[in-house]
Amino acid sequence: MAKILVTGGCGYIGSHTLVDLVENGYDVISVDDNSRSTSAILKGVEKITGKPIKNYKVDLCNFDDTFAIFEENRDIKGIIHFAAFKAVGESVEKPLMYFENNLTSLINLLKCVQEFKTPWFVFSSSCTVYGEPDTPVVTEESPLKPAASPYGATKQMGEQILTEFQKANNTNVILLRYFNPVGAHPSALIGELPIGKPQNLVPAITQTAIGKLPKMTVFGDDYPTRDGSNVRDYIHVSDIAHAHTLAIKYLEEEKNKSKLEIFNLGTGNGVTVLEAIKSFEKVSGVKLNYEIGPRRPGDIIAIYANNDKAKNVLGWEPKRSLDEMMATAWKWEQRLKNDEHFFSSIQSELN
Repeated sequence: MAKILVTGGCGYIGSHTLVDLVENGYDVISVDDNSRSTSAILKGVEKITGKPIKNYKVDLCNFDDTFAIFEENRDIKGIIHFAAFKAVGESVEKPLMYFENNLTSLINLLKCVQEFKTPWFVFSSSCTVYGEPDTPVVTEESPLKPAASPYGATKQMGEQILTEFQKANNTNVILLRYFNPVGAHPSALIGELPIGKPQNLVPAITQTAIGKLPKMTVFGDDYPTRDGSNVRDYIHVSDIAHAHTLAIKYLEEEKNKSKLEIFNLGTGNGVTVLEAIKSFEKVSGVKLNYEIGPRRPGDIIAIYANNDKAKNVLGWEPKRSLDEMMATAWKWEQRLKNDEHFFSSIQSELN
């Protein structure tokens, strides 16, 4: 089967996508500088799939090191590009770091794609490209409003770079705009590993529930929503991962109607932050210690996906419920607490 390079393969969505690709017969290699991840997660991928994954510990902002990966693997057919900084709040505080890292890494990759004539490129985009939408539910044709954060701006710029790149090259491109990936592999062998204080909702919930954090903050309860908290489209990470495999197959089978296509990846259900907390409390049996705080810079009111295109064109179907998302995230958090050997190997690498 075709060889696929997964950038950010030791990361949250990247590691789950490695599993899905291998389970669907693809040959995979990873590149990850492990600045915000750990290669220990690949041991979990190997336990699930039975196959060791080679990771190149390379910073994609270094062109020569990136080029060397392609020289060594001239048979790469497709790239799934996850590697990027992704915390909305941090991007507001450190915009230059986000622009430099997220855009330089993409441009270096595309120089290699151009040189080695790599035919397929799948880009990890985000619903943040829609900015503050006119209506909460968005389709792929919804207008892109100004990004609410530098992180969102890097995704908008990344899409623009790829749009212009594919016009001048033979590479076929898919932009996957995903909403809010949560949960963990049902085996609890891989899951989300935030460094430092978690920026995303579900790790904040699970770390508070298990006692790593004394309490968590809900950022705002005065939004014009049904309970005052933000509305988001939470989707299980394994469902997101499978969409990447389907995107590669779609390009491999030459089903694409144009050289660049866009798909929303979400469940199509808007869930408030407080509803997500209630779901967690129900499946875990743990009462969460949280407080209401002020709104957070970069957060929009409400957004969720119209996913008809991904369903009809890619044949993709999100399968896991909100309760399943929370249950698998909790199982993973408990494993991190109980498996001291695994946790110590992670901590030693992250420190």
